Amino acid sequence: MPSPEPGVSDTHPAAEKVQIEILRSMSAAERFRALNELIITGRILSLSGLQARFPKASPEELRRRLATLLLGSELAATVYGPEPQPPTIR
Repeated sequence: MPSPEPGVSDTHPAAEKVQIEILRSMSAAERFRALNELIITGRILSLSGLQARFPKASPEELRRRLATLLLGSELAATVYGPEPQPPTIR
């Protein structure tokens, strides 16, 4: 795993070394599960942010707005139809 550019990471080099050792010791299935958990957590956080920005939105509207964040405005509109107003991304 390549190290980030100098000054970009806020992780101490010793901690980064431990992280890399842990990742290398994990099986492919364990790494996949960890990645999947990160993706799910990211979506939960995104939905929470959308709910805070659009408190009156229904669960269906929030999922539609999440599609805009994940796919971009154009593709989400093609797949799921027009976006509710005001737009999710300005």
